[in-house]
Amino acid sequence: MKFCRFNTDRLGVAEGDDILDVTDALNALPDVKWVRTVHDPCVASLGEISAKARALLATAPRLKRADVKLEAPVALPSKIIGAPVNYHAHLDEAQEDQGLHQGAKVHPIDEIGCFLKAGSSLVGDGATIILPRDAARVDHEAEVAVIIGKAGRNISANDAMDYVAGYSLALDMTVRGKQDRSMRKSCDGFAVLGPTLATPDEITGPTSIAFSLSVNGEVRQAADTSLLIRSIPELIEMCSAFYSLLPGDVIMTGTPAGVGPVITGDVVEVTSPELGALTVHIA
Repeated sequence: MKFCRFNTDRLGVAEGDDILDVTDALNALPDVKWVRTVHDPCVASLGEISAKARALLATAPRLKRADVKLEAPVALPSKIIGAPVNYHAHLDEAQEDQGLHQGAKVHPIDEIGCFLKAGSSLVGDGATIILPRDAARVDHEAEVAVIIGKAGRNISANDAMDYVAGYSLALDMTVRGKQDRSMRKSCDGFAVLGPTLATPDEITGPTSIAFSLSVNGEVRQAADTSLLIRSIPELIEMCSAFYSLLPGDVIMTGTPAGVGPVITGDVVEVTSPELGALTVHIA
């Protein structure tokens, strides 16, 4: 199924242009005794929620996607993980383009590992991203994101796919400059996720998820996950060697070639035959 959050934490299942409201499936969640759990409780209980949602589909209220406000399909990731320079063609362009490397040496993922983005930067489909006042240049970076479904540490690549709850489209928005990467990539709205969390049964093959990005209708990026330097299982292995992965954690798998700047008024759309369409507005 393709789960979505909409209209302030309601739960939906996306079917074409419709959203089926299955919010009652959240009754499967355990009572939360603290304000914030360590992991995302909905993703941790996704199996039970899926069973209840499936039973509700036949009678669920059907809404038009255009009439609802989508939110990021994961509400409380303990970590949003980024994979820097994880496509060979992007490595080449980053080394050649002064605007991208800003005079610094470009380090591919095998040299420096991954990085973290602030949870406060997370937004969903349809969001408006306000460019930071002091940013000379902000770039789009289209990606496929993996959502972790159960806790694990020191996960082997061979076992990694057993820990995946689903997939989503993502935008890793980035300020170009001399600041630390965590500052340049953690501005409000700079972690875009959506439109849904597509469970693994919705994906023909996670090793070759195709996606593209356009700005104002002009295609700038197009790739698929078969071209990653570090594959999805290898990313899970790499990250879990350093810290526990928890339900709801988001791994943005890296952006391909074609990275470029956005300006106020731009409309950025990321699309995928299997993962749908994710749109943001730049202000």
